[in-house]
Amino acid sequence: MPTETKAQYDPSLGNKFIFVTGGVMSGLGKGITAASTGRLLKNAGFEVTAVKIDPYLNVDAGTMNPYQHGEVYVLKDGGEVDLDLGNYERFLGIDMTSDHNITTGKTYQQVIEAERAGDYLGKTVQIIPHITDDIKRRIREAAAGTDVCIVEVGGTVGDIESMPYLEALRQFAHEEPEENVLLVHVTLVPHSKNGEQKTKPTQHSVKEVRSIGLQPDIIVGRCDEELYPETKDKIALFCDIPTEAVFSNPDVEDVYHVPLVVEEEGLDQYVLERFDMAGEALPAGERANEWREVVTTEKDGSVDVALVGKYDLEDAYMSIHESLKHAGFELGVDVNVQWVDADEMADHHTERLEQADGIVVPGGFGMRGTDGKIEAIKYARENDVPFLGLCLGFQMAVVEYARNVLGLEGAHSAEMDEETPHPVIDILPEQYEVEDMGGTMRLGEHITVIEPETLAYDLYADTSCTERHRHRYEVNPEYFEHFADEPLVFSGTAGNRMEILELEGHPFFLGTQYHPEYTSRPGNPSPPFVGLLEAVLERTQTVAMSDTQV
Repeated sequence: MPTETKAQYDPSLGNKFIFVTGGVMSGLGKGITAASTGRLLKNAGFEVTAVKIDPYLNVDAGTMNPYQHGEVYVLKDGGEVDLDLGNYERFLGIDMTSDHNITTGKTYQQVIEAERAGDYLGKTVQIIPHITDDIKRRIREAAAGTDVCIVEVGGTVGDIESMPYLEALRQFAHEEPEENVLLVHVTLVPHSKNGEQKTKPTQHSVKEVRSIGLQPDIIVGRCDEELYPETKDKIALFCDIPTEAVFSNPDVEDVYHVPLVVEEEGLDQYVLERFDMAGEALPAGERANEWREVVTTEKDGSVDVALVGKYDLEDAYMSIHESLKHAGFELGVDVNVQWVDADEMADHHTERLEQADGIVVPGGFGMRGTDGKIEAIKYARENDVPFLGLCLGFQMAVVEYARNVLGLEGAHSAEMDEETPHPVIDILPEQYEVEDMGGTMRLGEHITVIEPETLAYDLYADTSCTERHRHRYEVNPEYFEHFADEPLVFSGTAGNRMEILELEGHPFFLGTQYHPEYTSRPGNPSPPFVGLLEAVLERTQTVAMSDTQV
């Protein structure tokens, strides 16, 4: 997207903070609500950032199974974080760092290490003030240099894990000028069988918040349709806020439409007025409109892309889903992502692949599903189906080619088979002595040098790209010579590391050791995903023409 015009905001007024909490149940969408609010404030010309608080004891999300918490999202500095950080980057169009993710593990680790170093000498170290002070410090440091910082507290109000954070928020609101802090509470407003919108869950949730010493300034009702006027009145009455501070966040077809919906509700304008920033904001006619133009792009048809993985959970591959959607915005086409269980592919069940216009093989760890991924890659290679392999998908493409084209029987990754006679994929040299699992992979942004006159060069239109990584294994340099005169070429490298592969003579066969999905944005889609969809569209048009001629 083009750079937005900036508001003339007076920094002497101090940072503005929006704290977002959730009630009734987890997974309501408070992260999307928060990100949408931030998007609108950015459209109004302000510098906006975000902080995600995760109350779990893990230091970061890096060691979590995707079934527990969805995908592990990687930031440019190598931080392994909750998938909500991905939503913030996509909605706000910014790059965040590990400092924007606060976990209980991080906070307790910091305080305990400080105690061991003698920083609190003579004092009893306690939740209050030491843990809460560290939480407040982290929030203020993450907000530095911006106009508005949105802080999302993960979990649900009432969870024991969230209590120190809510206490820190109470103290924060006490310490800051009243006009600099807003508390937004997102809650569920379900329908009864007779069609009535029920406010009791919201009332109980707000009661829980108030028992902690916090009073919501804004309540956002998650519902399947807009809140009725009488529902808003009732929530306002029983929760002690103005009716104009109650907003709807109904179900929408696409999460990227949420900013448009809450804008129509007037949420951004209410926030600006409460912060006394309305006069500093860009006039409505001058605000950035690229977001609306991008996410409401008229579509001309649809395509089916098979995602061959082992986690039957959309959140496990959220960034890939979103990247395909971004490419679809760019090319004006709907992308239907068809889940294909990699375990099914191991028995040569390719029926699902035969119905797909393109194939994506994502990253992952562990042996399960790798045979199926190899089978899917072989199908794409032999049948000229557009293919994109990411991280492990890239590595398995090397394995598949080594086995089935080069004739290296038993070739595999040493991660999956330590006894393989041909470890075409092997552990990174710097990983030999690593024992800790958390935060020790090759992580974050690294530069890849791209060979001219290659598919990769055409996609990036440059001789280099900077993308995010998350891996311990790589193409084994001892096998480089086996690929020297092959149609499978490594068109992107980082020193002695192979980063991009492509197959000459194939409509589109590309693998990347890195994860391009982490840098894809609405209005600025990832080049490999755009290239994949372009090849898919060309293939479907060719097939359609052939069918017509027949």
